[in-house]
Amino acid sequence: MLYWLLKWVFIGPWLRLFFRTERRGLENIPADGPVVLVGNHLSFIDSIIMPLFVKRPVRFLAKSEYFSGKGIKGWFTRVMMKGTGQLPIDRSGGKASEASLNTGLRVLSAGHVLALYPEGTRSPDGYLYRGRTGAARTILAAGCPVVPVAVRNTDKMMPIGSKWPKRVPLAVIAGPALDFTRFAGMEGDRFVLRSITDEIMHELQMISEQEYRDVYASSVRHRLAAAQQ
Repeated sequence: MLYWLLKWVFIGPWLRLFFRTERRGLENIPADGPVVLVGNHLSFIDSIIMPLFVKRPVRFLAKSEYFSGKGIKGWFTRVMMKGTGQLPIDRSGGKASEASLNTGLRVLSAGHVLALYPEGTRSPDGYLYRGRTGAARTILAAGCPVVPVAVRNTDKMMPIGSKWPKRVPLAVIAGPALDFTRFAGMEGDRFVLRSITDEIMHELQMISEQEYRDVYASSVRHRLAAAQQ
């Protein structure tokens, strides 16, 4: 209920009114059944803008810290996370990674739409970065269609650290569905996972028109943070 209220009453109509948004290829998303949407990640608001224009409810996997904040701000963040279809996961690795995989598979086994960010974190500077293979593991284990969906200019709308959105033209663009069922049962093969991940990132680069850098975004973020200390 809260998801639809936010989408059609409290937030969605205002975003549609004030932000001109190009929409292209969204008919590539299946009307029913499980599907994985793989996206680029420029801003935290990606998880609001992209579902706004997808007809079906979209679930995301979000770091658990968003659900454990204190005070009014923590409460508001928690309500927004749950209301926009996001599920808390532990991103510390090891057994937590397996738990994250299982959470995603439960969403898909129920026939829902799951959105994943293969980069693993927001781009710190607008480039598209090397994908991590966790999304590929989920895709192979689920055996469902995969649709790349790119957003444009959300980093200019809500730059890292900003409190209020800027009025800029946006775009939500979906590419053709990808089929990786030929690799069924090979989710333990790291070369297969890397191949799938690289194909996904190539498709995202084509529709997002971002410049690609073959390093992990998290490494760049750590390096930039160290340089500022």
